[in-house]
Amino acid sequence: MSRTDTASRTIAAPIDRVWDALIDREALTAWLPPAGMTGRFERFDARPGGSYRLVLTYGDASGAHGKATADSDVVEARFVDIVPGVRVVQAIDFVSDDPANAGTMTMTWQVTAVEAGTRVDIVADDVPEGVSAEDHAEGLASSLANLAAHAER
Repeated sequence: MSRTDTASRTIAAPIDRVWDALIDREALTAWLPPAGMTGRFERFDARPGGSYRLVLTYGDASGAHGKATADSDVVEARFVDIVPGVRVVQAIDFVSDDPANAGTMTMTWQVTAVEAGTRVDIVADDVPEGVSAEDHAEGLASSLANLAAHAER
């Protein structure tokens, strides 16, 4: 059965600054990896139909549960839709030999101007069963906190 995970946060920054951080390679490298991980793009093409390959590496491999290797997750993603200043939709596949991590997860990042700044809503549809709901919630919240720190400076 498919699962949908969601997360949201209001960021005290203008929508254009938050939007730019969602589609800029250097910005994404800085804020997207959740706490305890670093990231690097092997390729990146932010346009509808474009794609990227992101390698996320755990800082402490002793407690890691990587999907690609013991200490890393590799993400193959395709930009399905980009509506400037509104939303980014990505089709995401984890590189993994474990069938529990198979399948394409669709992630939608939407930004909305609000009085306090910008509300960011994330909807992850068809989350693979190998992705723990608790870990995913923590990862999404961590990425949103990182995005806020990045955009609010």
